[in-house]
Amino acid sequence: MKELDIQRISIEHLSDSLALSQFAFQYELSAEKLEERRSQYNETENWGAYVDGKLAARMTILDLHTWLFGKRWAMGGIAGVATWPEYRRGGLVAGLLHNALHVMKEQGQTLSFLHPFQFAFYRKFGWETYTETKKYEIPTALLPKLPPQPGHVVRVGEDIELLNRIYSEYASRYNGSLDRDEAWWKRRIFANRKGSAAAYYDADGRASGYIHYQVKESVLQIHELVSLNWGAAKGLWRFIADHDSMIDKVTLNAPLDDQLPFVLDNPRIKQEIIPYFMARIVDVKPFLEQFPFAKGTSRNDGRLTMFVTDAHASWNNGLFVIEVDSDGNARIEAKELPAKEGNDEPICDLSCDISTLTAMFMGYRRPSFMNQIERLKGEEAAISHLEALIPYRTTYLPDFF
Repeated sequence: MKELDIQRISIEHLSDSLALSQFAFQYELSAEKLEERRSQYNETENWGAYVDGKLAARMTILDLHTWLFGKRWAMGGIAGVATWPEYRRGGLVAGLLHNALHVMKEQGQTLSFLHPFQFAFYRKFGWETYTETKKYEIPTALLPKLPPQPGHVVRVGEDIELLNRIYSEYASRYNGSLDRDEAWWKRRIFANRKGSAAAYYDADGRASGYIHYQVKESVLQIHELVSLNWGAAKGLWRFIADHDSMIDKVTLNAPLDDQLPFVLDNPRIKQEIIPYFMARIVDVKPFLEQFPFAKGTSRNDGRLTMFVTDAHASWNNGLFVIEVDSDGNARIEAKELPAKEGNDEPICDLSCDISTLTAMFMGYRRPSFMNQIERLKGEEAAISHLEALIPYRTTYLPDFF
């Protein structure tokens, strides 16, 4: 194979990119949809690997934002990774991923998410599982039995301002949910999820939940069920149950901490936990500097030294000194420390690779567990200190890209 050339895909080469995507993901765009894609095309987000001047592989780096422990973070969403069969296993995707890490670093996107076709493949490049989805299938007869609620449900069409206000408050309670904008609602939510939306208003007239759903072939498919409190949840489930004469079952995806089965008269419904998206810390130092560590957890001088290895982003290789004050604010220093005799690793409190670091700081897996499975090394006191420094919060992503 000739020398690899990675560059942005210009609008002139958009037809080549769309042809590759349609082939790889097995769909076909109408003339109308092709023109729509052309009108919405963002050249800065799309990258191609060219061989002998021909587009051989492609990738999109979406400019997104996510919530992490109540803070809004810039995030690069990797999507649309595709290669023509005759160019596969030639290192093209590896080249695009390496390029993406540099691009995201330059753009200040300290985090990256992607939906893997194969988890093991992307683990090799530092991404790690960060969230799961709980999938329910509930026969109509087993839906919650609830009396009439004090509030009321109103169909709201595509009222993005209303829905996003409720969604944003809900999403910020989780790690790894997207901060949506109007374009995302239009192009990703309403364009891809057919059906209708209805909001629940409580007795005081406050919109505190919504459902986006579709009824088809006797199945009520819930695209999204969002409630800010138990009252809204009850109101929405009462509304769902009122569809009983026209449906056989309800299907929905929920966060891993969802407790619906417990409140059912018969909790023996079909439940499935599905590993979903992967995450990666792109740039360790600024990520740790922004991270909201738990307050009041500093030991002694509040200092931890952590040695991080990253085979694909050299700027993350090294030893980081983490000093956290009582308010959870951190000062991070990349520092050279003497290595142990006969050991390549410097003297430090903790050591791990980038994917392990990501799983812990996304809140997906605790340091004690990562130590137990031998992915985080360190003395018990240091493990306990890091355990105390990272707050607890469930990960959840109700979107796809």
